[in-house]
Amino acid sequence: MPKYVVLYNSEQSAESQMEGMDPDAANEGMQQWMDWAGRAGDALVDFGTPLGHGQQVTKDGAAASSSKAGGYSIMQGDEDRVMALLKDHPHLMMPGNTIEVFETLEMPGM
Repeated sequence: MPKYVVLYNSEQSAESQMEGMDPDAANEGMQQWMDWAGRAGDALVDFGTPLGHGQQVTKDGAAASSSKAGGYSIMQGDEDRVMALLKDHPHLMMPGNTIEVFETLEMPGM
């Protein structure tokens, strides 16, 4: 069954979104995510987590990442179903937020 890495992108880091957030608003937001997870059912393999600051690593060293990825999930199943489930994802309610979906590929010889 195909698996997908789902990246939640935002102009505002996950850390800054969580700072000073009203607890009632945070609970309401989490409930929307949990409702979505319930609809996703067995297509949601790993709910994931918010991501903190990132590093871009090259052979010359590391520097702050310019990625806008603020969280991830792992999903599985038919691509059309996965895409349909993400169409009404609560992450997309914030203006400017996007979701990227990458199908995982099998490693040759593994």
